[in-house]
Amino acid sequence: MTKDQLLEKANSLPLAPGVYLMHGKDGTVIYVGKAKKLKNRVSQYFQAGRGHNLKTHVMVEQVFDFDTIIVGSEFEALVLENALIKQYMPRYNILLKDDKGYPFVRLSPGAYPRFSIVSRPAEDGARYFGPYGGRQETRSALDAICNALHLPTCSRKFPRDIGKERPCLNHHMGRCDGFCRGTPDEVEYDRRMALAVQLLEGKLKLVTGQLEKEMLAAAEDLRFEEAAALRDRLQAIQVLSKRQKVIAGVCADTDVWGLYLGAKCCYAVLHYEDGQLTGREAELFGASALDGEGEILSALLLQYYGDRAVLPREIYLSAAIDDQEVLEQLLAEKAGHRVVIKLPQRGERAQVLQMACNNAREEAERQTSAQERTDKTLELLGKLLGLEAPPEWMESYDISNTGSEDIVASMVVFHGSRPAKDRYRRFRMKELEGHPDDYRSMEEVLTRRLTHYMEQDKRFTPLPDVFLIDGGEQHAKVAQKVAARFGVAVPIFGMVKDDRHRTRALVTPEGREIGIQNYQAVFSLIGRIQEETHRFAITFNRESHGKSVRGSTLDGIPGVGEARRTALLKHFKSLKAIREASLEELRAVVPKNTAQAVYGHFHPSEGE
Repeated sequence: MTKDQLLEKANSLPLAPGVYLMHGKDGTVIYVGKAKKLKNRVSQYFQAGRGHNLKTHVMVEQVFDFDTIIVGSEFEALVLENALIKQYMPRYNILLKDDKGYPFVRLSPGAYPRFSIVSRPAEDGARYFGPYGGRQETRSALDAICNALHLPTCSRKFPRDIGKERPCLNHHMGRCDGFCRGTPDEVEYDRRMALAVQLLEGKLKLVTGQLEKEMLAAAEDLRFEEAAALRDRLQAIQVLSKRQKVIAGVCADTDVWGLYLGAKCCYAVLHYEDGQLTGREAELFGASALDGEGEILSALLLQYYGDRAVLPREIYLSAAIDDQEVLEQLLAEKAGHRVVIKLPQRGERAQVLQMACNNAREEAERQTSAQERTDKTLELLGKLLGLEAPPEWMESYDISNTGSEDIVASMVVFHGSRPAKDRYRRFRMKELEGHPDDYRSMEEVLTRRLTHYMEQDKRFTPLPDVFLIDGGEQHAKVAQKVAARFGVAVPIFGMVKDDRHRTRALVTPEGREIGIQNYQAVFSLIGRIQEETHRFAITFNRESHGKSVRGSTLDGIPGVGEARRTALLKHFKSLKAIREASLEELRAVVPKNTAQAVYGHFHPSEGE
């Protein structure tokens, strides 16, 4: 179908909530989305001049047809969208990896139930908890709970093996109360398993409060041995609560979400209980860096919490999401308690949020090679600039002057993300007269650079993939005019600075600004290029100005021509050293009369 046909079909949709499925030419579902009003949302994709971001623009170009499913509410649309994303795995949706094998904890049915770790729940009458972050962490958490409550972790089956063998080593080490002996009995076993279940459900306060009451009651009844055992059990559980395990269910009160979008995208979730960090999960996921942060978080939260048995009461995010109220409602119905999503802006909560973001960044960078980061950054830059391929070579130009004199320019070259210093070039303005003029200076620099290229000067060959001009729209227009005169079709962009002299955007010669501040890797790369170009220009300007100042000072001295001035500067290195030199030191470099003239010039009261 053509874009006009798709728009006509979209305009016929009802103003009702629902889900839409975008299909490619081969019928594959390439994107699934939800809408409060299907007609308004779907028609926006096919309207000209809507200003879609690059990802949406690319996706729309692949759409051949679409289907819709009308539902009763936005809440139902959210649930259905999540189910369809998992079913079709569309390429333009944000996707969590489903093949990681998140483990579940299984509590077997019947007498003397035991914990085990399985890959997925089954309809077998058992009780399941999770999923959790990893098998090793989950096993460690289960062992810690069983040790704290002195529950068995051996392979014996109860009641079948009760009384058949002597207690194992765990009993002698004080880790198990030896239920294989028949004492404590099944009633006590079930009571402790109930406490273990409550711990897995995140009810730490309830468990510790219950044990504390039992301990005090035993002490009042003079059952001191039992009270001591309960005290030890209580202390073990309190220690357990402070262990920083990467597991979601043991202490699930507040989840803090950090997000990093770079060469690889990663989220990190910090789990808190009563102000104590109890766990961390981090995972790479598939998404385009052109997706909005809020859009990504919305998709991640829905998939992350969709299969979990224990949900937090608060969730901290770094960006607002459009469907916050609906998602809160969905999570609350699943959890059986209120779930609140917050966006901390300051104070301790904001610091914790920043820590989660740092965790996400560190995990992503740990699993990303330097070349992968560079390739991803250049790929994103190429898409932002509308280039057919990522730019491999980039040339940047800047003008520097000190008044009407010493007007110079720098040409800095980057190969990927690295400066190619052997291809740097410097220019001293030759044609400009009178007051400084950045536009005329830039025109002269580009003219001389492209002239060298046309003359097949190897120092200026080949041309780069893009020209970056320090300045705004007018600077880019001047550069484009020069390039057109030479028949050169290299894309040209101006580097627009903010109040802190940092490049905040790129601009085309036509005046279209391309924001880069939301794309950290690109922002950093362009910033480095701009700073290096400015540094190179300033250094050349200072060197040129210094030489002219030194030259003018020595030129006024009788007997000092170009050769003797050069000899003095070469020997003494600076004008200050010449000024401070003794007469004998000057005579060692230039003839006696000249040395006397130089010394007398700087020391008139001491002249002979």
